Amino acid sequence: MPVEVRVPTLGESVSEATVATWFRKPGDRVAVDEMLCELETDKVTVEVPSPADGQLAEIAAPEGAVVAPGALLARIAETGNAGPEEMLPKSDTKTKTQEGLEKMSGKSVDVMVPTLGESVTEATVATWFKKVGDAVAQDEMLCELETDKVSVEVPSPAAGVLAEILAPEGETVEANARLAVITEGAAATAAPAGEGDKAGSKAARVASPGAGPETPRPRAGDERADIEDAPSAKKAMAEAGVSRDAVTGTGRDGRVMKEDVARAGSAPAAPASAPPPAAAAPRSPSNAEDAAREERVKMTRLRATIARRLKDAQNTAAMLTTYNEVDMKAIMDLRNAYKDQFEKKHKVKLGFMSFFVKACCHALKEVPEVNAEIDGGDVVYKHFVHMGVAVGTPNGLVVPVVRDADQLGFAEIEKQIGELGLRARDGKLTMAEMQGGTFTISNGGVYGSLMSSPILNPPQSGILGMHKIQERPVVVNGEIVIRPMMYLALSYDHRIVDGKGAVTFLVRVKEALEDPRRLLMDL
Repeated sequence: MPVEVRVPTLGESVSEATVATWFRKPGDRVAVDEMLCELETDKVTVEVPSPADGQLAEIAAPEGAVVAPGALLARIAETGNAGPEEMLPKSDTKTKTQEGLEKMSGKSVDVMVPTLGESVTEATVATWFKKVGDAVAQDEMLCELETDKVSVEVPSPAAGVLAEILAPEGETVEANARLAVITEGAAATAAPAGEGDKAGSKAARVASPGAGPETPRPRAGDERADIEDAPSAKKAMAEAGVSRDAVTGTGRDGRVMKEDVARAGSAPAAPASAPPPAAAAPRSPSNAEDAAREERVKMTRLRATIARRLKDAQNTAAMLTTYNEVDMKAIMDLRNAYKDQFEKKHKVKLGFMSFFVKACCHALKEVPEVNAEIDGGDVVYKHFVHMGVAVGTPNGLVVPVVRDADQLGFAEIEKQIGELGLRARDGKLTMAEMQGGTFTISNGGVYGSLMSSPILNPPQSGILGMHKIQERPVVVNGEIVIRPMMYLALSYDHRIVDGKGAVTFLVRVKEALEDPRRLLMDL
């Protein structure tokens, strides 16, 4: 029975795409996960892989056709048997090590990519803890995957020997893809030299110092020979007169995509009179000495996602920041008076963050546009507060969410922030725990920041920046006194929040913090 190839999910609010290029024609043999065609939306280019081994029997949507998610693209006639070894994908060709192990036990178990979370479709293989030929126990950790926001450990599904690694370190894998093969019940053997971990040597090439941060796989030599740029990209390069060497590919395995050519073409050209730069000029001795003391590390998926989202926020929102300062004496006195009783009753320490969360929830009721977001031509007002609390971790900044914070008391807020912070530092947060926030608080003061302008967390329209508490001379009732002061910063999206609303919000937060009794009386 033919296998249908359909248009994948294109992303939020994307309802159609255009078939840009078919890489195969009817009658061609195709391997599972081999790229069949390329779709173009108004924002991104999407590659469609083959869901099965076989023969491309029919193309239902030709180049230029406009298709919706789930529409039929093609049909594949599956092969009745595996066929010659050369017809299989490289990852399905068994190594001598695997064949030897299978003879010992006769049963292989696939190690698959686990469920990555809602809306997460791919991950990067960060680290393999075992190598081919190693004995593994059931549930022993084999490798670690990195997604845009969290790390996922992959346990062994069975006891035996790691027979083959199909996805080396640095490779991007899709949900439910095969990572490795375990030979169940086999004894550990050393992998033959030159063959045991082909994946490992491949990973070494991918992550070599020459690759650089966010650099695709090396595009020269034997690696480049297997990488075919998108036909639409080749056509765009020819039309624009852009050299292949001037384009950095962002597609699978470093393939150049059409949008890569557009980015390269938009870069300012060098003046015609300028002499061409010297090709591959060797570094001077002083630079060579500096290079020996440098360390080049590939950017993690989490760091790359943080960088992209922060830049997207600057490019999309009309971001503006307003500032104020708050006298923290009232909160500090209240906390000192009740912290022991609070901890004894609620089994959690009373910190400053719960006061800020409650003050922000109070202010958001009066200025609801700060708790809203823009969706196309609509403004979506949230009649609840899911409070994001930015947490710094060894791997980067994450923002877990305290849900329905406006309905919680001080103790429950402190408990949830403590638990989420601990899970964030241990890399145990789930995607669900980081989604759906309506407003965010970021505390740079814990690192000693005196003043900063936080960047919005899209699609939210507001973020409050807390800073260091520092004693300063201020005038109170006509007298100069020393008070513990903190600068506050509210960054907001001026497309939806006017200056009056932003200033009013920050003033209400200041008032609630300087006189916490206002929170009790809802003033």
